[in-house]
Amino acid sequence: MKLSHKLLTSILAFSMSAMAFSPSLFAAKKEMPTQVLITNVNVWDGTSSQLKSKTDILIENNLVKKVGKGLNASGATVIDGKGGTVIPGLIDMHSHMCIQEGMLVGRDGYDQMAMGARAHVSMMQYLDQGFTTARDTGCNILGMAKAINKGLLEGPRLFPSGGFLSQTGGHADTGSFNDVPGAVDDLERHGFGYIVDGVTEARRAARQNLRAGATQIKVMAGGGVASEFDPLHATQMSVEEMKAIVEVAKDYGTYVTVHAYHDRSVNRAIDAGVRTIEHNFLVSEKTIKRMKKEGVALSAQAVMSLEAFGDPDSITFFSADQKAKGKAVNKGASQMFKWARKHKLLIVTGGDMFGPAYNTRQADNMVWMKKVGFNDLEILKMGTSNAAEVLSWSGGMNPYKDGPLGVIKKGAYADLIIVDGNPLKDVAILNDYKEKFKIIMKDGKVLKNTL
Repeated sequence: MKLSHKLLTSILAFSMSAMAFSPSLFAAKKEMPTQVLITNVNVWDGTSSQLKSKTDILIENNLVKKVGKGLNASGATVIDGKGGTVIPGLIDMHSHMCIQEGMLVGRDGYDQMAMGARAHVSMMQYLDQGFTTARDTGCNILGMAKAINKGLLEGPRLFPSGGFLSQTGGHADTGSFNDVPGAVDDLERHGFGYIVDGVTEARRAARQNLRAGATQIKVMAGGGVASEFDPLHATQMSVEEMKAIVEVAKDYGTYVTVHAYHDRSVNRAIDAGVRTIEHNFLVSEKTIKRMKKEGVALSAQAVMSLEAFGDPDSITFFSADQKAKGKAVNKGASQMFKWARKHKLLIVTGGDMFGPAYNTRQADNMVWMKKVGFNDLEILKMGTSNAAEVLSWSGGMNPYKDGPLGVIKKGAYADLIIVDGNPLKDVAILNDYKEKFKIIMKDGKVLKNTL
C-alpha cells in the first residue's frame, strides 16, 4: 500500500516528538544504586588491634560507602547486626580447587567435566566458611575464574595461577614412570600443569597462563610430599629458567610464587626475583632473615605441616615414601614458623587442603597458627589484610580493581562476615562458621543470613 506524502509527514513528526520526550528509546534507564545499611555492629577493619564498637556500615552496590556511628540512608535495606562483630571476608592464599583426593584423580578416576563439577562443590564450601576470595596456586581453574567474574557461576573471587610450571621429574610431573622425553600427560593436555625444560619452554608456558587470565604464576622450585618422582631434598628449575618466568610476570605487571621447602631451593628462587614462598618448612633462620630483608612473603600451611604430616600414616592415598617425606616436613615446620614470627615476615595463610576430609576445614589452617605462638590479631590479618597486600601484587592482572579487599573501610569491596562473638579474643570461633557466622556477604550480595 502506497502512503500519501501527507501521512508520511505526520508519522515522521509524531516519531520525532516521541523521541524528544522518551530518551529511554535510545538509552537504558539508569538504575538507582542498591544500598544496604548494617547497623548495631562492632567492626574489625582488618588491621586495627581493637574493634570499633556500636558502628554502622553503609554499602552501595558492591562497595563500602561509609563506616561510622548513626548512619542513615533513605530507601536502604537495613540489617540489624544485633551486636555482632563484622570482619572482612576471609582469603585463602593456597587453594587447589581442581585437586580432590590427590593430584592424579582427574586423570585416573574422572574426566575433566567431573573434576570441574567437583571443583565447584569445593568453591561453594569455601563460601560457606566465609572465604570470599581464594588464590588458586596451580591447576586449570582459569575458565571457572572467568565464569565467576562474569556472573555465570557462584563462587569466591579467584586469583588463579593456571597450570603449574614444573621441570621434568618436578613436583607437578604427573606423567607415568615409563614415559619418554617429550611425552605429554593427559593432565598437561588439560592445562593442569606444564613440564618445561629450558628458558624458551618456561617463557612460553608462563605466557600461556597469563594469556588465559592467570593473575600470578606458580613454579615448582623444589621437591614435594604429594608427588611421585621428586625427592624432598631436590632443587628444581634452574635460576635462568626462573628468571625468565619472573621476567614474563613483570612484563605483565604481576609476580611469581614458588613451591619450595629448603634453603637451596628458596634462595635460588629469591635470586631469580620470586616474591612469595609456599611452604618453606625446612629452611634455616638465615634464609628467614633474607626473606625479611628482601620483602619476600611466606605462604603458610599449618594444618598440613603440623597436623596431617604429624600423622601421615593416616593419609590413605599416600605411598610409604610420601609418608616419610611428610614426617620430615612436620619436624621442621614448627621451628620455621617461630623464626618467621620472630623476624616479622609478611605471612599469609592457605590451606593446601583438598578432598572431603579437609574441604570444610579451611579456617583451621589459620587457627592452628596459635600452636606455634601467633596471637589472634596476627592470625586474622594473615587471612585478610596481609593476604590482600600480596594479592595486590598482581597489579594489572588483578580482575578486581574497584577497591581493596581484606579490609572494612570506605571504598573497599563489600566482602564481610557478621560473627556472633569476637575473633580478636578467640580466633577459633572461625571454625564454628555454621553457628557463629550470621551474615556472609560477597560483593555487596548477602549469601547467608540467619539473623
